[in-house]
Amino acid sequence: MKIFVVNAGSSTLKYQVIDMSDESLVCKGICDRIGATDGSLGTITHKTPDGRIYENECEMPTHAEAFESVVYALTKSDAKVMDSFDEISAIGHRIVQGGSVFPESCILDDAAIDEVEKLGELAPLHNPAHVLAIRACLKTFGDKIPQVGVFDTAFHQTMPKRTYMYALPYKYYREYGVRKYGAHGTSHKYVSDRLAAMLGKDKKDMKIITCHLGSGCSISAIKDGVCFDTSMGFTPLDGFMMGTRTGTLDPSVLTYIAEKENLTPADINRICNKESGVLGISELTNDNRDLVNAAEEGNEQAALALEMQRYQIVKFIGSYVAAMNGVDAIVFTAGIGENNPQLRKDICKDLQFLGIEIDDEPNNKRGLEIRISTADSKVGVYVVPTNEELAIARETKEVISK
Repeated sequence: MKIFVVNAGSSTLKYQVIDMSDESLVCKGICDRIGATDGSLGTITHKTPDGRIYENECEMPTHAEAFESVVYALTKSDAKVMDSFDEISAIGHRIVQGGSVFPESCILDDAAIDEVEKLGELAPLHNPAHVLAIRACLKTFGDKIPQVGVFDTAFHQTMPKRTYMYALPYKYYREYGVRKYGAHGTSHKYVSDRLAAMLGKDKKDMKIITCHLGSGCSISAIKDGVCFDTSMGFTPLDGFMMGTRTGTLDPSVLTYIAEKENLTPADINRICNKESGVLGISELTNDNRDLVNAAEEGNEQAALALEMQRYQIVKFIGSYVAAMNGVDAIVFTAGIGENNPQLRKDICKDLQFLGIEIDDEPNNKRGLEIRISTADSKVGVYVVPTNEELAIARETKEVISK
């Protein structure tokens, strides 16, 4: 069984094909500049594990043309991996926002697609692009290949009501569904499951804090095998500061700035999502690697951004330790979490009250599945590289097997 995994943005289409007989990667690629309005062509870069690469530029006014390019790459290019797309058993779509409508992965029929589209109000940067890709798949492949939606929010549906509710008038929850939904659930589920497997333990017997640190960041508290709390909220803007997002802040800050500068809700949304975070503080970059280099060269704002980032991460971890009345393991994952040893060390240094001791030798490794705390550390600290595509493929296989 081969699963085609899709992660679509408004102008991009990332994909992988995974052979579920051994969960091996068959190929991966990305289509970029879909729907470009400046006259430029779309691009596809397609790679196979044996080193073959197919690259091409062509017209990609919509996601449908992008899928046609992908099919050509898979079945006819010099980097082909199959004779026909008929070898694909199902298509698994990553969908950011499932709200309360989708507590688990499901087949994407017409009714489900309409619901995903309606939820675009809660994830305007993500869900509309997912819907474009789903409908483009239908246009390209018809209904002969089942499509499955795997929702980032589904893992967080186990949060108790006291955790996900906001202290707003209850009518906003009743009438508009205003509550915490979280994000990155596919990653948090994968790394927590993988950690339990590494340790040979039942996840239900552990208290785990998973730290997904990338351009977008979130931390989840996992208790009794399920999500108990998570840092992202009604949208992926909530939590702690990220590459370009504010994280949690006093709402009055926004009304104050809006009044001072005569800003619209759209202006505020743009500032909070695209112009804030470490980019806003450093006034330099949203890339953690460049930020570290700038700080080492004496850039005070870059150093401040890093200090704020570390402090806020420590604060969330500490609050979740208190909320769960303890923690057995802390896991770092995603681009920054897997590849920034100094940030991991600095965070754990501020958590020494938990009895955490970091072993510098394994911690200095990057991108590996490894324990980075000493044998004497009272809390185990680990790096577990995330694999959201494999998690999506597993969910897709499970759904179509029912």
